[in-house]
Amino acid sequence: MKKTGLIILLTAITLNAFWLKASAEGQNEGKETGGNKQDTSRVLKDKDQKENDRKDSDSDRRSSDRRLSVLESLEGPSIGFTKYSRYESWDQDDREEERARRRSRFRGHWSGIELGYNNWVTSDKSQALPSDIDYMTLNSSKSSNFNLNFTQLSLGITRHIGFVTGLGLNWNNYRFEGNNNIIAGPEGIIEQFDPLLKLEKSKLATLYLTLPFMLEMQLPVNHNHLSISAGPIGAIKLSSHTKMVFEDGHTVKSWRDFSLNQLRYGATARVGYGNFQLYGTYYMTPLFRTGKGPGGYELHPFEIGVALTFNN
Repeated sequence: MKKTGLIILLTAITLNAFWLKASAEGQNEGKETGGNKQDTSRVLKDKDQKENDRKDSDSDRRSSDRRLSVLESLEGPSIGFTKYSRYESWDQDDREEERARRRSRFRGHWSGIELGYNNWVTSDKSQALPSDIDYMTLNSSKSSNFNLNFTQLSLGITRHIGFVTGLGLNWNNYRFEGNNNIIAGPEGIIEQFDPLLKLEKSKLATLYLTLPFMLEMQLPVNHNHLSISAGPIGAIKLSSHTKMVFEDGHTVKSWRDFSLNQLRYGATARVGYGNFQLYGTYYMTPLFRTGKGPGGYELHPFEIGVALTFNN
């Protein structure tokens, strides 16, 4: 009986010990599970944070038509190159801006002052006039022109090529060689005028407003440039008059139309270095209206000279 009671007591103590051990292990498992969840959550948060930091720290640098990417990620920094189209919008905008900047730097050669001499030729380009209109022969050395080109607009294609236009005033003095002047007859035809007295000088003077449109090329030379330009030029007559100065100093001026063409057009060309230019202009339009020229001939005016431009 005592043995049986002792066995029961030992059995109860052993079961109780196993139960306490099992409870302790269960509690430890619960704690470890909670810790693992917290650790996992922390790792995920850290990973998300690093991912955001990586996105924020991505830097793209573009050079020519490539992109340089510097990335920082969980695996460490890395560098990569990405090929981009040469015609991407950012590159296109840069090129357009550069082209616009170069075009804006183009400065043509028109505005300034010009001084030269003028004359006229027949339709066959001869300065030797027919004998029946030899009264129209000019004193070339004293037949002068002066131009004041007061405004200019430059339209650059590139830095050294572009169009140039503007406005100018063109004074022409046609000094007659003989002791005569001209007058418009009853039909408006130009005729000789004989003053019957000795003249000191006699001339026909005109004033035109000019408008050119030239293509200009500039070649860099020794920190400056050689410029060549040519193009059409138009003009509208503002005034005209004749002037006779007699030996005694008496002066007679006559402000009339003299059957001159109100509008005229021609071609002009220039070549120069820096702001110094040589120019020449020839008008296809006759000086006098059709059928009104002296003796029925057509006379075409031209002028050549030097210019000092103010393009800078």
